[in-house]
Amino acid sequence: MEAKFFRFLKIVGVGFRARTEAEGRQLFLKLGYSHEVEFAVPPAVRVFCFKPNIICYTGIDKQRVHQFAGVVRSCKPPEVYKGNGILYIDEVVKKKQGKKSK
Repeated sequence: MEAKFFRFLKIVGVGFRARTEAEGRQLFLKLGYSHEVEFAVPPAVRVFCFKPNIICYTGIDKQRVHQFAGVVRSCKPPEVYKGNGILYIDEVVKKKQGKKSK
């Protein structure tokens, strides 16, 4: 299978990590919930974890690669106050200022 399209996601947060099993067919995410989030990867997409916080999606179908990356990102989108969550590698999260104490 020749991979043409790539999508990189970065996981930011203390204790947040990803791992793959079954040769890139299953993706497990620890995102601070009480359980591990599990994804079955679609047939046209392969998943690699370079580090525990960097995920690479690759495949020949751009639509499916980007769709699956979006689905994974939606389970913990970037948070505007701390910057935690799953974000695209080239994405910049504009942080908001918190409540001001008097």
